[in-house]
Amino acid sequence: MRKIVFTNQKGGTGKTTTAVTVGAALALKGKKTLLVDMDPQGNIGHWFGVSPQKTLYHVLVEEAEPLQCIQEIRENLHLISGNKTLAQAEIILSSRSGRENVLSRAMENVNGYDYVLLDCAPSLSLLNLNSLTYSNEAVIPVSMDYFSLIGVREAMDNMKMVRERLGHPIKLSLIVPTFFDKRNRKSFETVETLEKNFPGAVSGPIRISVKMSEAVSYREDIFAFAPKSGIAGDYKLLVERIDNA
Repeated sequence: MRKIVFTNQKGGTGKTTTAVTVGAALALKGKKTLLVDMDPQGNIGHWFGVSPQKTLYHVLVEEAEPLQCIQEIRENLHLISGNKTLAQAEIILSSRSGRENVLSRAMENVNGYDYVLLDCAPSLSLLNLNSLTYSNEAVIPVSMDYFSLIGVREAMDNMKMVRERLGHPIKLSLIVPTFFDKRNRKSFETVETLEKNFPGAVSGPIRISVKMSEAVSYREDIFAFAPKSGIAGDYKLLVERIDNA
């Protein structure tokens, strides 16, 4: 079972979009996939229009069985939702022993999935630290601006800290350039900078597209809403690279 966290310290890099779209594509390939929303904003649940009675808060704080909190979005695609109560969970868990491994302990009995994909908030919080110590791989979406590049370095430093101080062997899977605009020279320069600094670790770019925001407004993934769109094709290539790694 591959456990992949989608992370970047900067907001607006397409973490949620990438996590959901990768999950949807894997599900279409017949891979049983679980999305875990670690963000108190709960955007994945909003995307699919679900309002569960039990969320990740109940798993982390009240020690509910994760299986009681899993919702089926569609065939092969399941979700443990997050919401604003995760902000309370952050405070409660901060006083617990072994607080950086609460998620790992809670998810011990979650098996039978090909992939578990975790979507994180743009910060180094205790929840995000738990995501790193649970996952064995990280995908870093990066938008085409300077501050996102700083976020990549910070994410890499966080993974290094988890490996060295906590002894957990998380590795970089891919850096994913998002919001790529072929009309903008800055997009090409940003991808070039990424490839220079992280050779072999940068995926093909995900182009900017109004189709994605339209898909979200209709509470659909891009493959259901616009399967022949350019951005759907970009994500299919990304998923092939992830799945064949």
